[in-house]
Amino acid sequence: MPNIKSAKKRVNVIATKTLKNKMVKTKMRTVVKKFVAAVQNGDKEAAKAAYTLAVKTVDQVAAKGIIHKNAAAHKKSQFTKMLNSMN
Repeated sequence: MPNIKSAKKRVNVIATKTLKNKMVKTKMRTVVKKFVAAVQNGDKEAAKAAYTLAVKTVDQVAAKGIIHKNAAAHKKSQFTKMLNSMN
């Protein structure tokens, strides 16, 4: 355990930031799962709506630095391929 006051504060700050990052990542995963489910069910309208939400969410997560921008680009490319494969 830290003994210095500033080190104790850093422990608290890191715990708070970790919790926020987990919340955002969990939300992203949930949105992605909904998109994948819509694609697997073959519902084009639901898939298109879920696609736009998934891309937006991934962009937001990447902007916050929670995932790397290249990882976000890779995910979005996968989503696009999945959506296009429905046609």
